[in-house]
Amino acid sequence: MINTISGIRSRGAVAAALTGGMVLAAGVLSSAPAQAAGPAYQASGVRAQLAATSYKANGVRAAAPAPSIAAKGGFVMNDANGASLYTKAADTKRSTGSTTKIMTAKVVLAQPNLNLDAKVTVQMAYSDYIVSKNASSARLIVGDKVTVRQLLYGLMLPSGCDAAYALADKFGTGTTRAARVKSFIGKMNSTAKSLGLKNTHFDSFDGIGNGQNYSTPRDLTKLASNAMKSSTFRTIVKTKKYTAKTVTKTGGTRTMAAWTNTNTLLGSYSGAIGVKTGSGPEAKYCLVFAATRGGKTVIGTVLASTSSTQRATDATKLMNYGFGRL
Repeated sequence: MINTISGIRSRGAVAAALTGGMVLAAGVLSSAPAQAAGPAYQASGVRAQLAATSYKANGVRAAAPAPSIAAKGGFVMNDANGASLYTKAADTKRSTGSTTKIMTAKVVLAQPNLNLDAKVTVQMAYSDYIVSKNASSARLIVGDKVTVRQLLYGLMLPSGCDAAYALADKFGTGTTRAARVKSFIGKMNSTAKSLGLKNTHFDSFDGIGNGQNYSTPRDLTKLASNAMKSSTFRTIVKTKKYTAKTVTKTGGTRTMAAWTNTNTLLGSYSGAIGVKTGSGPEAKYCLVFAATRGGKTVIGTVLASTSSTQRATDATKLMNYGFGRL
């Protein structure tokens, strides 16, 4: 996740670059503002939906108007059948920030004979990368051995670009790190093509792109819906906090500082089950979201909202509206 927007540092700060436990550079991940996003309120003693889908006038049931959102693009669909429930510039290509990491995780989880407990040694290159990009981090420590499962949590909860780099290096093919990363990004694009995401392209493994990293609200929603078919992915993205225990280069055990999910809807919006935040100078504030109520799931995306708080407010409006239309 690119971390400076209009001169203001985003939630992903520079991480500690550590070798053998020595701190080279340090930073703190700030938590996004809590979002009070309950689906309903009490008015005159009567429970009323915030985004009620209908009302009765002269005994006739009428649809409520679609909500207004600050985000430049938005899309919501019924996850069961893909039916569109809301659109706003749903097919306009935009920078996606760290929502890109949904595809990073998707590609990893699609690897044949994947061993989630396989260990990966944290390289100095990963630490150097987040320092050079001033990127969000899982605060991985150089020389530690972490599992693929732990890297996926580090990727999706604190939005670690170091975890993304480690996964691309691990699951790309080639004799050099650069070749492996290029190969992995190629897999991201081939997966997008196989899913029919015609308005999506990746040039990075984490969303810090070079002008050719883009998608649309509709495409990202379809991608997330597909990724949610993986039980491992579902478990990760609905987790609010995760503590990894890694193996140090001397063979000891290190208990990492807990990773907190940047998706503030978890725990604040009834039924929220994911999925991923994103931000950046060009992307602004993005959120791919999903929630399940009464056995029904709505899933959607907002791109280019105005703040981390507003993206959650936008998503709340769209989920309330979506549930009302099911």
